[in-house]
Amino acid sequence: MDTKGRLVAGSHNRNEFVLINADEIGRVTSVKELTGQICQICGDEIEFTVDGEPFVACNECAFPVCRPCYEYERREGNQACPQCKTRYKRIKGSPRVDGDEDEDEFDDLENEFDYNGNERRDHQHIADGLNFGRTASGITTPSELDASAVNSEIPLLTYGQEDDTISADKHALIIPPYMPRGKRVHPMPFTDSSMTLPPRPMDPKKDLAVYGYGTVAWKERMEEWKKKQNDKLQVVKHQGNRGGANGDELDDPDLPKMDEGRQPLSRKLPIPSSKINPYRMIILLRMAVLGLFFHYRLLHPVNNAYGLWLTSIICEIWFAVSWIFDQFPKWSPIERETYLDRLSLRYEKEGKPSELAAVDIFVSTVDPLKEPPLITANTVLSILAVDYPVDKVACYVSDDGAAMLTFEALSETSEFARKWVPFCKKFSIEPRAPEWYFAQKLDYLRDKVEPTFVRERRAMKREYEEFKVRINGLVAMAQKVPEEGWTMQDGTPWPGNNVRDHPGMIQVFLGQNGVRDIEGNELPRLIYVSREKRPGFDHHKKAGAMNALIRVSAVISNAPYLLNVDCDHYINNSKALREAMCFMMDPQAGKKICYVQFPQRFDGIDRHDRYSNRNVVFFDINMKGLDGIQGPIYVGTGCVFRRQALYGYDAPKKAKPPGKTCNCWPKLCCCCCSSRKKNKKGKSKDNKKKSKSRETKTQIHALENIEEGIEGIDSEKSSLMPQIKFEKKFGQSPVFIASTLLEDGGVPQGATSASLLKEAIHVISCGYEDKSEWGKEVGWIYGSVTEDILTGFKMHCHGWRSVYCIPRRPAFKGSAPINLSDRLHQVLRWALGSVEILLSRHCPIWYGYGCGLKPLERFSYINSVVYPLTSLPLIVYCTLPAVCLLTGKFIVPEISNYASIVFMGLFISIAATSILEMQWGGVGIDDWWRNEQFWVIGGVSSHFFALFQGLLKVLAGVNTNFTVTSKAADDGEFSELYLFKWTSLLIPPMTLMIINIIGVAVGISDAINNGYESWGPLFGKLFFAIWVIVHLYPFLKGFMGKQDRLPTIIVVWSILLASIFSLLWVRINPFLSRDGIVLEVCGLDCD
Repeated sequence: MDTKGRLVAGSHNRNEFVLINADEIGRVTSVKELTGQICQICGDEIEFTVDGEPFVACNECAFPVCRPCYEYERREGNQACPQCKTRYKRIKGSPRVDGDEDEDEFDDLENEFDYNGNERRDHQHIADGLNFGRTASGITTPSELDASAVNSEIPLLTYGQEDDTISADKHALIIPPYMPRGKRVHPMPFTDSSMTLPPRPMDPKKDLAVYGYGTVAWKERMEEWKKKQNDKLQVVKHQGNRGGANGDELDDPDLPKMDEGRQPLSRKLPIPSSKINPYRMIILLRMAVLGLFFHYRLLHPVNNAYGLWLTSIICEIWFAVSWIFDQFPKWSPIERETYLDRLSLRYEKEGKPSELAAVDIFVSTVDPLKEPPLITANTVLSILAVDYPVDKVACYVSDDGAAMLTFEALSETSEFARKWVPFCKKFSIEPRAPEWYFAQKLDYLRDKVEPTFVRERRAMKREYEEFKVRINGLVAMAQKVPEEGWTMQDGTPWPGNNVRDHPGMIQVFLGQNGVRDIEGNELPRLIYVSREKRPGFDHHKKAGAMNALIRVSAVISNAPYLLNVDCDHYINNSKALREAMCFMMDPQAGKKICYVQFPQRFDGIDRHDRYSNRNVVFFDINMKGLDGIQGPIYVGTGCVFRRQALYGYDAPKKAKPPGKTCNCWPKLCCCCCSSRKKNKKGKSKDNKKKSKSRETKTQIHALENIEEGIEGIDSEKSSLMPQIKFEKKFGQSPVFIASTLLEDGGVPQGATSASLLKEAIHVISCGYEDKSEWGKEVGWIYGSVTEDILTGFKMHCHGWRSVYCIPRRPAFKGSAPINLSDRLHQVLRWALGSVEILLSRHCPIWYGYGCGLKPLERFSYINSVVYPLTSLPLIVYCTLPAVCLLTGKFIVPEISNYASIVFMGLFISIAATSILEMQWGGVGIDDWWRNEQFWVIGGVSSHFFALFQGLLKVLAGVNTNFTVTSKAADDGEFSELYLFKWTSLLIPPMTLMIINIIGVAVGISDAINNGYESWGPLFGKLFFAIWVIVHLYPFLKGFMGKQDRLPTIIVVWSILLASIFSLLWVRINPFLSRDGIVLEVCGLDCD
């Protein structure tokens, strides 16, 4: 994918394709096809050279001729250009012919005498016409498959370097086995020693071995290597090895070097029985107490306040049901431990290339004004500096807003990464996001022994500050959009000026063949992607953007694993990918894992976490409980996926062990049972055939005829699933479908850069998903703004399991909305997504039975979609205390001794359950209490609004547009903590707080007026009301903020609603007896 730093923009539907040079020279090349020219001899496309430029055979007239025709003309023809008749000169990469002049400007020994390889290549190109496959427009691209086979007689010992330890007479010419763009290059196969070569002058200063002459010291080095391997493998030899343990097995490259490398890469750590057993006993005891509680409540109605009593009973029953759905998935929580050293021993053997799997990392962003480019840049820098082989990492940044600000910021980021990445890896710093690294308030010299560290750190901090100034300058410039729209440096209009109508764009900033860091080392790939958008198409917001990234990454790099992070979630632990690979690449349990979910941790939150942004109870208690069942739910970021699981395939099924037979039964019984066994055997055979055919339909990733010219694809498998089914499932891109055949990832051999670029633009076109299963069974699932829950649910329904990984150092950290208004809007979006799932066909209450979803896992998914319904009983229950205080009624009759014991038992069991959960989950009481408070605040505001908006959206088709949650900027620590922005979500909790405060005041006044006897019944009502007020305490604390006060409109609306409600209650009291006025005997003696 070498675009030589050019932005690729185009539209598959409109047959447009543009390469834009965004440099200081600046030129625009609009072309009909990618290469711009067609060979005038054979009609195929003209390829790109290793330098990224189109191949030019004749430097005089530039007559379009492809390389195979050029080489054929030089070898078999008149060696001249067909148009201007100028003799062809030898071009780098082509073999010499008689009459060629000597070239001093380049040394091309590996291709200079490669006659046989080129003959075979030309024979393929011209005679066989082997093509990579059809493109979407029907034009085929020539294969770049190198038909040269490796000559086993010439071993490859070194890579382009002379070995001083070998004498000159035993030195062999060794060249790198892979050249840019995937072409394999081998030494000249000397098949005939008598063959004469054209004379070529040699440099007397160079060793003859450099020119390919001399013998090879192969035997001695091979013997030495075998001896070393035998010594290393002595540790894995076990006593009592039976059969087949011969000396040849020691040369097996798959055999681990050390016994430690054969151990599991992770293990489960169950919660100690001293903690979990009392917890389970308390849960059972609490259920028993709940039964006694409802038995008493139902049998003792309040006759003078029957409506209040009935309302409270309905609310309490719903609370009990929702508690059961939330509690039982936490029955068997577990923790996990990883072994990174074993992972390295198994997959990173000394002296060999790393065998760790490649990972494609997705970063999604939309609006650079709400998601500051500096935060996105820090996330990208932390990805590029991750502790993982650079050739195994590719970072894709999805700009769904097609903002030139994001594009320019990424360009600056790629330049700064050349300095930042080597600094991080040289000194092993953490975290590798510069903003957060330099902001750490700790001793940065601890454990640092390099004398140059202080000097280089100061220089790097200065470089980063200059980088920040450049980014801030871009942001300031982007505040005012020109009338004619943005233009690039070369004067080209920015293709994304119209956010709702623009072509797809791809820019490769960094890559394996691109810019290197300042120390000359390779950098991971960094690719900018903005999918095509046109009016009239449903683009499905974030889920659609993620699916576009799945496809474009499959075309370009096709790593078997994917990591998705939000633009504000940087990698805090540079070994996070290795942590995930300990589960994914485990030979035993890794094949059934669809994703590894990491907990979300946050920076920039106030010490008391007033609005429960950390959500510690969910991430440290609920998710550990789910990990003990079938795995945690997907939470939208910080998750490593298996690509094949996202393609909608079922999890691999474990083969059942053969049935055991018993020889102890008499022969008579055996005869009696023989007929049954035969029938069972016949049935089992039929079932096996059915399951086999079903398995091939869902599991085999193949395509008929698409693999022509692609090595490594099993044609026998491909015939099992016809092409039409693949196109209905994955869309009409043969290159993408071919990538799904490669379960271990990698781009199919023979794919040209031209075809890959065209297909990359094709798969991000706005109409690509039409009439396919994208968003239904493949990729991120559509139908909800919380696509994360739905996507994870579908994977679990396919039988996959997920894993929850909590490293000692948090893997990812992000920013959270710090003020209450933004926090409530975030919770509103989550709750609306749950309501959409609840009212869809994917609702876990009725979807997915008879598949691989476990019952307790289903409980957790049901709880995750029905919790917005709790807002209705919660609002009613929070209103009851004020009603009771204003009317003098209560929801409970006079409490007897038995009732007192039941109520105390219920409160004690609730407290004990919470304390034991905090104990085994490692959660502090502050975090638990903040979570309880915000459960009430969010329940009476965001969840309530989400419920009605979800009903309007599903039933009436009224769509609601949501803005992106603002990410915290660095405008001062906690500067927005007390800032209240106007939103209608603030009215319900404010109203509840005011009416309960009024109720408390009225109740106390009434008790004072009525004397001592009225204080007893008042205590229960006061406790009830104070419970509500204490849970709404963050609002009260917000009133005391120094920066801003509560907006007047909120106070006015809240007081108005509370007053209207109170007056209506006095005027129309539904709980007043309708039998007339009750007359009582006056206690005073009027005489």
